[in-house]
Amino acid sequence: MAQIVLQHHERINGSGYPQGLSGDGIIIEARVLAVADVVDAIASNRPYRPALGIETALKEIEKKPGCCMTERLQRRA
Repeated sequence: MAQIVLQHHERINGSGYPQGLSGDGIIIEARVLAVADVVDAIASNRPYRPALGIETALKEIEKKPGCCMTERLQRRA
């Protein structure tokens, strides 16, 4: 569980943190958590803006395939 949480801010393209992991170096569970985290952040109310909704969140993820998911995982989503 700790590895999942540790890696969920890593990005497929290597732009994440804290370890700068990329691609298959990121465990699948962390990738799934990353997607859920992005969807929650966009779809939920924030102190600085209202919720943007689930559709907006999903469109944003589709626009940035190298962010959270490999293309293979994105096609399955």
